[in-house]
Amino acid sequence: MAKDFEPASDKEFLEFIVTNIVDHPEEVEIERKVDEMGVLLSLHVHPDDMGQVIGKEGSTARAIRSLVRIIGLKNKARVNLKIVEPDERSGGSKKKNDKEGLEDIKI
Repeated sequence: MAKDFEPASDKEFLEFIVTNIVDHPEEVEIERKVDEMGVLLSLHVHPDDMGQVIGKEGSTARAIRSLVRIIGLKNKARVNLKIVEPDERSGGSKKKNDKEGLEDIKI
């Protein structure tokens, strides 16, 4: 890797990895937030690509997190990865409305 590594390159590194794994690379979005705890990278992908990003028993997600942390260590920063579920992205929830929930209750 180059020695002129930019601090935001952790975001570009993550984007490079994920866009080469998924079927919908145009829908990969990464938000980068810096606070007193370090850097948080929030990854948003197409719902059909969640399985590819997470992998079998989370192995792919674990590997990506490890690589991102290593990039952070090289830049003397603590970097964490959050994989955002598709329903979190829109701000909605999967809760049923009250009438549907009552139908499930049998007395």
